[in-house]
Amino acid sequence: MSWANPQWLWLLLLLIPLAGYHLWNHWQSRHPNLTFSDTSHAVNLSGNWKRYGIHLGPLLQWIAFALVVCAMARPQYQNTTVERNAEGIDIVITLDISTSMKAEDLKPNRLEAAKTVAADFIDDRISDRIGLVLFARKSFTAVPPTLDYELLNRLLGEVEMGVVEDGTAIGMGIATAVNRLKESEAESKVIILLTDGQNNSGEIDPVTAADLAVSHDIKIYTIGAGTRGTAPYPVQDPIFGNRYQNVEVNIDEEMLTEIANMTGGNYFRAIDTEQLKEIYNQINELETTEIEEVIYTDYQDLYPRFLLPGILLLILGIISDRFVFRNAME
Repeated sequence: MSWANPQWLWLLLLLIPLAGYHLWNHWQSRHPNLTFSDTSHAVNLSGNWKRYGIHLGPLLQWIAFALVVCAMARPQYQNTTVERNAEGIDIVITLDISTSMKAEDLKPNRLEAAKTVAADFIDDRISDRIGLVLFARKSFTAVPPTLDYELLNRLLGEVEMGVVEDGTAIGMGIATAVNRLKESEAESKVIILLTDGQNNSGEIDPVTAADLAVSHDIKIYTIGAGTRGTAPYPVQDPIFGNRYQNVEVNIDEEMLTEIANMTGGNYFRAIDTEQLKEIYNQINELETTEIEEVIYTDYQDLYPRFLLPGILLLILGIISDRFVFRNAME
């Protein structure tokens, strides 16, 4: 509830001197200048109950005054409706799941870091259809573009290596993502491609796949995930158990940069998890969704709920003063 004219509420302060005057006047009447003989024996006489009602009239009038003042302040019930119209973007996250993604230069490893950061990116989007494509030697659609972010994040969390033959078919990953976006009528279509290696398999060259993306007005942001130099890679030794060996990090940055430039996107290098988070934040800012917000506010006046009881109590207060307890006051 809100008040249209809250300044009228200051009048409620007048109740303080009114109540003070009434109490002072009553006290004066209880202590007259002339002294009478003891009348305590007459307390229980019939009709003396009226002496307790002399305060009822003023009390009713004070309440009536407060209610009328509240009515003058125009209490209102405010019902607000927000209508949002968003021009959504269609996005496909294309993720490398080759076994090299087990390297632990990104924590806890490249794949888990990529999944966590991608999930945060998904949670930040509004009204965008987002899909998920996975690739190693072959590529496949794990989730077509959808607004069901809960389902998307659940399936993203279940992604693991080894579901397809090992390899790095970057061109196939791009082609599968393009196939999911080519029929889209969204104002903007985006592929976010993350890989940690070089294209070494697949029937489609990455640059050719990028040409296909250009023909369908699809932008590609490419991310190379991995430190520079060597990275710790876990291996299972039959004698010594789990151990680490340093492996060379070979990311085809030239090719990833070319793909991004061809389609109007950008290439990023993530050498650690924090930098990967920053890259997704940058993409999030570059690909903003325009939201038009229209607010409708409906006001319902509530003053009759205060005014009518106030008038009724005022009438009852006057009747109480002038008729019911008049003799008790004299």
